[in-house]
Amino acid sequence: MIEDTTKKITKAVIPCGGLGTRFLPITKAVPKEMLPVIDTPVLGLIVDEAIKSGITDILIVQAPGKESIEKYFTDAPILEKKLKDSGNNAALLTLQNITKGASFSFATQAKPLGSGDAVLYAEKFAKGEPFVLAWGDDLIHSQIPVMGQLMQAYYKKQTAILGVQTVLTDMITSYGVADTAGKQLDGDRCAKLNGIVEKPPLDKLPSRLAALGRYILTPDVFDIIRKTPFGKNGELQLTDSLNIMAQNGNLHAYDFSGKRYDMGDKFGSVCAIVDYALRDKTFGDKFKEFLKGLHN
Repeated sequence: MIEDTTKKITKAVIPCGGLGTRFLPITKAVPKEMLPVIDTPVLGLIVDEAIKSGITDILIVQAPGKESIEKYFTDAPILEKKLKDSGNNAALLTLQNITKGASFSFATQAKPLGSGDAVLYAEKFAKGEPFVLAWGDDLIHSQIPVMGQLMQAYYKKQTAILGVQTVLTDMITSYGVADTAGKQLDGDRCAKLNGIVEKPPLDKLPSRLAALGRYILTPDVFDIIRKTPFGKNGELQLTDSLNIMAQNGNLHAYDFSGKRYDMGDKFGSVCAIVDYALRDKTFGDKFKEFLKGLHN
């Protein structure tokens, strides 16, 4: 599989199909991907990461009932006019920046048939090109955008890329774990994969590298998904298709730099809000003093 390395990856796909049951009752009305980290939805921060990585075209694959996602990433001329007429230029600029920097497309996954099925909705959008895949509940804060890091790894390895990080705690049993056949990461922070083991027990860990929500996928993934057997739950799992790619020698793991938050989990969400508040230039110091006061 030889790609033209002079052609940059410009497309990103963000599946947002989960029901967010761990965040009920708010997710009865608000998609979990739209829950705020202070004043910006999780999905908005993921989109910012994509744009900062050089992505110009974004497809959001959503479940039925998540129309508010499309509304957020669509221009609002009436509201913009009201802000302009009132002289609220700061709010107007904030609003306009939501849709600035990338072109947005939307697809609705009619039935919850698994992560592999969600990716199939991107075939027409991808147009035979490699693309970034980012799950809508994995938020990563990093100095160099993680999608951009994976893109650079792809340009070097010319295979699909699985974003991973080392997890030394027992929490690793909650993730898909990279099988590197005992090989260490190379100088590019990459390792060729034999496969991915979903939620392995501690005594059968193939490595300590956990898959954490960022991928570069090559266009052959669509045919591979269609040839992938449905799982026991009647769903197409992307991991099963990636294992086929790995068996063909077409999958690398890349150990990215950044702090990842599981935004599908209440604790992960609270941690993200606290960390982003502490980093805020306008009130971060004030918030830090507030937290100190809690111990008095």
